[in-house]
Amino acid sequence: MSATAGQADGVRSLADRFGFEPNMVVMEMGYDDDVDEDLRDTLTERVGELVDEDTDEVVDAVLLWYRDGDGDLFEILTDALGPLADNGVVWLLTPKAGRDNHVEPSEISESAPTAGLQQTSTVNAGKDWTGARLVSPRGNKKK
Repeated sequence: MSATAGQADGVRSLADRFGFEPNMVVMEMGYDDDVDEDLRDTLTERVGELVDEDTDEVVDAVLLWYRDGDGDLFEILTDALGPLADNGVVWLLTPKAGRDNHVEPSEISESAPTAGLQQTSTVNAGKDWTGARLVSPRGNKKK
């Protein structure tokens, strides 16, 4: 089903569920050959090209593909926060349970607060991926 057909039926597209708007600057981290290309296509149709982690731009959102074995999640989340706008969001995409390199939810719940983030929701981000929406708590906005 296309996003347009889904919207006509009152069903929100993935880009809607991610909260992405046209012309948002979205940085992608952790890209590899196992990412969900359909999800990437849906998101880039909405926002345009994704920028990579070497960008000098302030970004509205970070799309972070993370798998067990990719390194220290706290450090990677901290890196994601560098270019993120004060009201920006990090979407942490991890393999679903039962998939190769699945990340235990406890790793996210321990690493995110340590990095200064809180999880607000999750989405089914495709056949093999789950997305966790991470934001800075309201009291912790950058000055």
